[in-house]
Amino acid sequence: MVGFNPRDPAFIANPYPAFRQLRETTPVWRSPFGRTFLTRYEDASLLMRDRRLGKDYSEPEALIRRFGPTAMREPAVVELSHMMLMRDPPDHTRLRGLVTKVFTARKIEAMRPGIQAITDRLLDEVAGLGEMDAIRDLAFPLPVLVICELLGIPEEDRARFVTATASGAALLNPVPPTRAELDRANEGTLATGAYFAGLFELRREEPRDDLLSLLVQAEEAGDHLTTEELRANTTLLFAAGHETTVNLIGNGIWSLHGNPSQWAAIRDNPALIPNAIEEILRYECPVQAVARTVAEPIEFGDEEFNKGDLIVALIGAANRDPEVFPDPDRLDVTRERLKPLSFGGGIHFCIGAQLARIEAEVVFSTLLRRMPDLKLAEHGAPQWRESFTLRGLTTLPVTWTATRH
Repeated sequence: MVGFNPRDPAFIANPYPAFRQLRETTPVWRSPFGRTFLTRYEDASLLMRDRRLGKDYSEPEALIRRFGPTAMREPAVVELSHMMLMRDPPDHTRLRGLVTKVFTARKIEAMRPGIQAITDRLLDEVAGLGEMDAIRDLAFPLPVLVICELLGIPEEDRARFVTATASGAALLNPVPPTRAELDRANEGTLATGAYFAGLFELRREEPRDDLLSLLVQAEEAGDHLTTEELRANTTLLFAAGHETTVNLIGNGIWSLHGNPSQWAAIRDNPALIPNAIEEILRYECPVQAVARTVAEPIEFGDEEFNKGDLIVALIGAANRDPEVFPDPDRLDVTRERLKPLSFGGGIHFCIGAQLARIEAEVVFSTLLRRMPDLKLAEHGAPQWRESFTLRGLTTLPVTWTATRH
């Protein structure tokens, strides 16, 4: 599979032909770089839900196996090991239980008016121009500002996050990170950690009604959250709270306008927007891969796997499995029985899935109302980010008929 190269820009721009070839010829592929890849929907779904597979990176041996012999000397890797995303029960249950107190359906739905206000403010700034970079001016700042509000990051500090770039994305890729990627991740981890350490002190002295105060109080209790877990999971919530949503919104604008009939379909029938979001999640999945480590012997296809084996589900491939989604390479906002695997499954199902869906729904409905003739710009080609696992655009020029408000 020469075509499967998670560091090749051409592959990142369009991995789906390689996915299709794998799925048709070697759906359970033992790759030359020490990971096994799954491309069928049924296998990917099993990987995420079966308790014979786990994500526990609490032991040094697991980190060294995943990230190499220097793992325990890399600040970014050590911090990753304290995140709920990388833990199995009972640690995962304890850590996730703290956060679910904030991510209730009622509280997330109550954020809709605030999300609408931020969206309108961002569009007010560009409406009269007739053009924008849909990532820089809308898809990126919106979820960043929303998660800042949820966490309780002071307004005067939010601008620094609106212009920040993800430094640790390479740690999630299905190939071992390079030295340069580790260095960038370490630098970002130390800088973010220093900022949050100061903010933790403020919340200890003056608690507020926000997620950060709740986590600080749990750390002070001593039996719910360690200091390392506080720092790591605050970073996780911030990153996860916007990374997936930036990609969902950007990939959605790109996909809908690359298929103008589908933009026209939701413009003519806005009731299709929720279903369109599920189809976008399937068609251009914001997270392309998830990994699990075998805890007990298990089979995929005719292949047997033993404890310690690392298996990666290619969600982008599974979401285009023709056995589940007929004509999978076609975007269809009216597609029925949509159950994409884009937010994961089992105990690690994305805790922010509802928030991401609401943000995307607000953005698409607002664009349809305010800029119904929006289209991809004829100048300036969209650019895909370097990360394979986190699939999204870094630039997306669009135009419309300028309006004054």
